[in-house]
Amino acid sequence: MEGVQETLAGRVCLLHMAPLSQAEICGAATTPFVLDLEQLSQRIKERSVVDTPALYERIFRGGMPALISGQYKDYHAVYSSYISTYIDRDVKEISGAIDSLKFMDFITATAALCGQMVNVKTISDAAGINQSTAKSWLGILERLGIVFYLHPYSNNMLKRMVTKPKLYFYDCGLVAYLTKWSDGNTLMNGAMSGVVLENFVVSEIVKSYQNCGREAFIYYYRDKDTKEIDILLEDNGKLYPMEIKKTTNPQSQLTRVFSVIDKATLERGTSAVLCTTDRLSAFDGQNLIVPIWGI
Repeated sequence: MEGVQETLAGRVCLLHMAPLSQAEICGAATTPFVLDLEQLSQRIKERSVVDTPALYERIFRGGMPALISGQYKDYHAVYSSYISTYIDRDVKEISGAIDSLKFMDFITATAALCGQMVNVKTISDAAGINQSTAKSWLGILERLGIVFYLHPYSNNMLKRMVTKPKLYFYDCGLVAYLTKWSDGNTLMNGAMSGVVLENFVVSEIVKSYQNCGREAFIYYYRDKDTKEIDILLEDNGKLYPMEIKKTTNPQSQLTRVFSVIDKATLERGTSAVLCTTDRLSAFDGQNLIVPIWGI
């Protein structure tokens, strides 16, 4: 739209075109993810049960339409071309001349830190660039719709909060490609299995809102006493806390951390542990157990 001479305010609708979501791949209805038992039950009915290895294979394959549709079979060729296209065209169009090799090192280092608080120094050191350049390139990735941030929940009643955002990729298949995992099984059993699973869950929730033309008011919580909640979803004047765990049999102790937000100005709503279980269930009336394949 840079070449448009007049304002389009009030005359256009802008939609973010992210890689395919689980709902789109399954042919299910696209609705925003909320912690409502009735709505969750409906989501589950529209999907097939997926065990942990199959879930990680889905994460590994990503959401590129050409791969999902079967138009192309070569996973590595598709992602290699995807990266090359961004570097040779889109990135250079935004930033001008750029060192392609260093940018590749940069985006690889960024992928290795998905699901973690942004550490510009670590990324810049790995890519052999200065921190100013790393910040600029992170801005490019965000502008091109490759990464997004989850900011810490801020509230005057909650003290000793961290301030750094956490970084996520819209497509976990791209993360797996950049960090050189060979298949879903090695990813499932590798050192990044937990953070990639978290990245997958957060991106799916965000896409469930974006695909409906809505914004997800989604945050994370971490204080300086290392108490952490993976997701805080704000909706209808309530906070809905969620933990993400790679387990088929979560324990109720996981829900204890949710009490740290009881001092927030917003009421705490239904809570949940999002995990690799095979069915929708609950610890009690306020704490659900939600299968990740049903998000």
